[in-house]
Amino acid sequence: MTRKVHLKRLTLTDFRNYASLALRFDGRHVVLTGENGAGKTNLMEAVSFLSPGRGLRRAGYDEVIRNGASAFTVFAEVDGMEDEVSIGTGVDLAEETLSRRLRVNGTPAKSADELTDHLRVLWLTPSMDGLFTGGASDRRRFLDRLVLSLDPAHGRRASDFERAMRSRNKLLSEGRFDPAWLSGLERQMAGLGIAMALARREMLALLVTLTERTADGDQPFPTATLALSGFLDDAQGVPALELEDRYAALLVEGRYRDAAAGRTLEGPHRVDLLVRHREKDMQADRCSTGEQKALLVGLILAHAQLIADMTGHAPVLLLDEIAAHLDVNRRAALFDRIHALGGQAFMTGTDRSMFAALGERAQYFTVREATVTEESL
Repeated sequence: MTRKVHLKRLTLTDFRNYASLALRFDGRHVVLTGENGAGKTNLMEAVSFLSPGRGLRRAGYDEVIRNGASAFTVFAEVDGMEDEVSIGTGVDLAEETLSRRLRVNGTPAKSADELTDHLRVLWLTPSMDGLFTGGASDRRRFLDRLVLSLDPAHGRRASDFERAMRSRNKLLSEGRFDPAWLSGLERQMAGLGIAMALARREMLALLVTLTERTADGDQPFPTATLALSGFLDDAQGVPALELEDRYAALLVEGRYRDAAAGRTLEGPHRVDLLVRHREKDMQADRCSTGEQKALLVGLILAHAQLIADMTGHAPVLLLDEIAAHLDVNRRAALFDRIHALGGQAFMTGTDRSMFAALGERAQYFTVREATVTEESL
């Protein structure tokens, strides 16, 4: 039985266009409607700060602070995975280091990874609609976000890998081919890089197993066939230590080539996520815009189900402008799937009528110029 994780209260201070805001939720889904620019997505972004990272917009923290203010705070009371918990986070421009502060039940957290002990947050925004036609870096970031929601240590491994790679690139660019120094960095990159690659591969295998188990011929959303390409593609089933040795050797062999290129040419930072429309056996980037949107929705829903299955707690979903490009039947099917997950979803749109199929399963709020008002059914 999946236990429902949901926000009970959300309080903002000097966040984007909100000088101050306090909202209470009753555990149902949350629908935010209003004109473009009213602040709907800003509210979703605030909720996304209850997870590690820079939120759904990946904005600099100084961009999030309301104009004229010097700090922002986000505070939430959550019926979480371990119990009820209060989470507070924010940034103060007066501090020497512009980093996000985090408190859990009033106590400073050691790292943002602690947030995943209490809730997992997934999101789908209009900016992701070009995921399949955009650059590989966008798909890698999307992939790593999926991994992070199941493996909280993945983010730290990725940042440590990037740090070691930058140090190696700097040495190579300066012509400092010190064998001991470079070998130390390359062994570090090999350990971290293979751990990243295996975590990605494991997550994809779990997702593929889930979609195979639940696939049928009458699904409202197409099934995505997933694969990875670009790093040790022939290494399926090879032990991790052997892969580390192989990658370290590639780095040693590639020193002069990487120095000439000005970057490291082999590694997990070069991976691409390959997606196909299973039912049509077609690459995702060749599908119509509507099919690509449906593929992406189906992928997010499948991943949300995987989190629920593995943790026993459904994630909080942030679905920005989710109903805009779906017909009436597919919208109704989407809402049924979201509700069946057993979690809480925040959804935005310009027209409340698009959410009619949700009925009493949601709370409805109207957003106008940074003012949020709860509406009756």
